[in-house]
Amino acid sequence: MTGRYSRQELFAPIGPSGQEKLMEARAVVIGGGALGTASAEMLVRAGVGSVTIADRDYVEWSNLQRQQLYTEDDVKKEMPKAAAAEKRLRSINSDVHVKGIVMDVTAENVSELIEGASVIVDAADNFETRLIVNDAAVKMGIPFLYGACVGSYGLTFTVLPGVTPCLHCLLDKLPLGGLTCDTAGIISPAVLQVAVYQVTDALKLLTGERTEPMIRSFDLWKNERSEINAASLVNASCPSCGTKDFPFLSYENQTKAAVLCGRDTVQIRSGLAKQPDLESLAVRLRQAGLEVTANPYLISCRSHDMKMVLFQDGRAFIHGTNDITKAKSLYHKWIG
Repeated sequence: MTGRYSRQELFAPIGPSGQEKLMEARAVVIGGGALGTASAEMLVRAGVGSVTIADRDYVEWSNLQRQQLYTEDDVKKEMPKAAAAEKRLRSINSDVHVKGIVMDVTAENVSELIEGASVIVDAADNFETRLIVNDAAVKMGIPFLYGACVGSYGLTFTVLPGVTPCLHCLLDKLPLGGLTCDTAGIISPAVLQVAVYQVTDALKLLTGERTEPMIRSFDLWKNERSEINAASLVNASCPSCGTKDFPFLSYENQTKAAVLCGRDTVQIRSGLAKQPDLESLAVRLRQAGLEVTANPYLISCRSHDMKMVLFQDGRAFIHGTNDITKAKSLYHKWIG
């Protein structure tokens, strides 16, 4: 008996019985970036029995400002985030079964990934992955804790299948905007605030407490915050939680990627119906430091190691690679 969780057990809403429930639970974290590492660390320190973290990317210098599990050595070794996170989390709490999986979460593998999970923590870097996980979570009846942050702004909502609206229900209510950390930047306090909301709801759910169906948003820099009760926003005709067609688990709504013959180029077709606003996107990419040219039909942007062309119909060409995984990662990095 080490007393590791003594202060948590002294907190009356959890207590010794709640701690036992935590130790029997399994959390799956989708994404090993800033939000995923913050949430995973809190869950591991809290003694959640099993924590799986899935991510497709590797550690870069720009990550260290906010992705708290990683070190300069991880950057130098180009460690996959999932592998580096697993190593660090295991060193924090050897009582927890930690598993890092280097993978791109897709409609084909998501069900196997989340099977048996008690909760799913969203830390994805793009909205398409979130909608895939949302559909799978609703289908399998697993709570899904949505979270997103950019700049000094953050947003959270906990999806309880059969009780609350799902993420698909709320699409028109969430300020998506297409901003990413690579185009608008981010400060670490915004990350931590989102993780605080997500992990608090996770601890509540895992210990048998009730959560409120609140859309929580804030801007730390502007000292603004709001809460919206989403109970009335359940959409009976929602294809995900209403009619249960689960559209984002179908091939038609997935991102399609293909290597163009002989061109060292990957073409990407987004699975989301919403087409990009090329004019505003060009502005954001210029502000992010990319060289951008445009005509009425497309925009072309370059950095030192990448050229991307985006068309009005939502297609994108990623030049300079025939690696589909890398191309998709670059696409989501800049487009969201």
